[in-house]
Amino acid sequence: MATMKTTKSYDGFTEAERSAMKDRANELKATSRRPRGAKVDTEPEVLAKLAEMPEQDRVVGEGLHALIKANAPALTAKLWYGMPAYAIDGKIVCHFQPANKFNTRYGMLCFSDAANLDDGAIWATSFAIPELTAASEKKIAALLKQAVR
Repeated sequence: MATMKTTKSYDGFTEAERSAMKDRANELKATSRRPRGAKVDTEPEVLAKLAEMPEQDRVVGEGLHALIKANAPALTAKLWYGMPAYAIDGKIVCHFQPANKFNTRYGMLCFSDAANLDDGAIWATSFAIPELTAASEKKIAALLKQAVR
């Protein structure tokens, strides 16, 4: 289980939020330095970010990455606010928010409005994942397939 850290706060953004914004600014700078229209493989950046995570987040994140590659191969891995994210046509469909990123109890798989998860008048878009089990992997695989259809 991830430990909760005390985060300095003030009237505004937390330290973790400011860090995420800095990550995003760096991602945008890196993108702007690339030749226009160039196809760049950003998966190594995602794998490097996963490798530097604390063990619990790393294990879940690497498992999710493998599930996403196997069940939604149309998605492209990239970093988004310093988190592993997966996009189609440049739009983020889902991302992994590690517990360590915002000092939460568990990591989360979050889907954006670009994911086709619509189910009546209400549906979930974020899922807590303290660990991957066979049952959770099966459920996540189904969500991924639905998200990209």
